Amino acid sequence: ALDFVSLCQCARLPGGHISKRRKYMFLRIALLIGLGILLMSGIAAAQSSQKEKAAVAGAEKWLALVDKGKYAASWQEAAEYFKNAVTKEQWEQSMLSFRKPLGRLVSRKVQATIYKTSLPGAPDGKYVVITFETAFENKASVIETVTPMLDKDGKWRVSGYYIK
Repeated sequence: ALDFVSLCQCARLPGGHISKRRKYMFLRIALLIGLGILLMSGIAAAQSSQKEKAAVAGAEKWLALVDKGKYAASWQEAAEYFKNAVTKEQWEQSMLSFRKPLGRLVSRKVQATIYKTSLPGAPDGKYVVITFETAFENKASVIETVTPMLDKDGKWRVSGYYIK
């Protein structure tokens, strides 16, 4: 590994002195390397942010179906992984038992998003775990966790939904 001290040691003149010119040249190189690292981390964060935004948009579109009571349509729009884990009939029954009694949506706000490539009990892939602060007509404070995944068709589709 090359660091600033190593670079300076290479720049020593006979007698052990470092010229000001060489010192500033190596300082500039070190600063450029640091700037490059900073830019690369910023680009990675921006890409992650774009993935999270796309996943949130997909989750909100899917939640709109659930909010309208279109449970069969929400199952149809879910990820393949989701559809392989639960039948349409099981999903509809679950929503009738747990979601419908909550009533009409009053408000929903994104609380947090976390990009993951691995989740317990799920195949490796691209996931965004989204938590929403939600209020319903019959329950004033609920935390919804929606987990879209990047599906085989290149779209963010919901692979998990939990109400707490």
